[in-house]
Amino acid sequence: MTDEQHNVSRNTVLVVDDTPDNLAVLGGLLMPHYNVRVANSGAWALTSANTEPRPDIILLDIMMPEMDGYEVLRQLKANQQTRDIPVIFITAMDTPEDEAYGLELGAMDYITKPISPAIVLARVRAQLDLKSARDILHDQNTWLESEVQRRIRQFEKVQNVTIRALASLAEAKDNETGNHILRTQNYVNTLALELARLPQYAETLTPETINMITKAAPLHDIGKVGIPDAILNKPGKHTPEEWEIMKTHAQLGADSIWRAIRDEEDMESVKFLHVAMEIAGNHHEKWDGSGYPNGLSGEQIPLSARLMALADVFDALISKRVYKAAFTLEAAHAIIVENRGKHFDPQVVDAFEHCISTFQSIAASHADEGMTA
Repeated sequence: MTDEQHNVSRNTVLVVDDTPDNLAVLGGLLMPHYNVRVANSGAWALTSANTEPRPDIILLDIMMPEMDGYEVLRQLKANQQTRDIPVIFITAMDTPEDEAYGLELGAMDYITKPISPAIVLARVRAQLDLKSARDILHDQNTWLESEVQRRIRQFEKVQNVTIRALASLAEAKDNETGNHILRTQNYVNTLALELARLPQYAETLTPETINMITKAAPLHDIGKVGIPDAILNKPGKHTPEEWEIMKTHAQLGADSIWRAIRDEEDMESVKFLHVAMEIAGNHHEKWDGSGYPNGLSGEQIPLSARLMALADVFDALISKRVYKAAFTLEAAHAIIVENRGKHFDPQVVDAFEHCISTFQSIAASHADEGMTA
């Protein structure tokens, strides 16, 4: 190893003292072991501490003109870039009160003059070893935090793919759904964000809750997997008996999700599936109590399901079906507003009216053939 390479690999010590003789003594003591920089004032010490490569440790005199060592330390600690550099006071101020004050400000050690070379070298080495250990621990913690975040992102990707796969089971059986899942998911997210602007929903519709509702929305029709194909895809109006069977998909969906999570001990990890169960089981309930499967009304209906109810009906209205043509956006808008306080939560309808242009954009972005957009 060359002398230059050896110097680069060594720790750097910044010595700060306004007396040239003191700088010479400390510099001569430390130079055989470390890269040494010197500063003869507090202002220059701060400049040097902020110059790359930053010092690994600072030996700091207290009694200096213009800016004393205490003020230098305060400013070092206030700076994000220098606050973790260990500082050892080396000073003629030798009372216990002086030492206690210096340590209280954040100094790592306190050495009084006249110095003992062996003590200075031992204290500097000890603080550098502690700093090295702290740096290693910090790097390990940073790596662990990064790895945890990577695993979380990976888990969320798998979770999202799984949700999409489950939702596609219903989609595959119902050949008219197309991009219905994507559109309704975006409608629900739009409504939730709009409602969250209201004071009465600020605590309920947190970003975490909105994320869960949005993530769970694609599972709203999972229960259709349990409906016979002949009924689900009948190209005409259902008989009363067939309609009763068709309506069971809401409860079938809620029950299937419940069976998947009922034995899960860590309920927090499947919290969004509880929201999915609410949506699947209740998105056909109506504000006035005339819906199914349980005839719930008003706020008895979970908020997530009230959002889904409007999103689902709006999308059905503007979509082509074998038994009907697609309604225009204006006509669908009018029907939603007409059912304010009947089918739909009045405040959800108000939110819908505030963001109708966003609904139109979503419909256009994920349009099916023959659909109004």
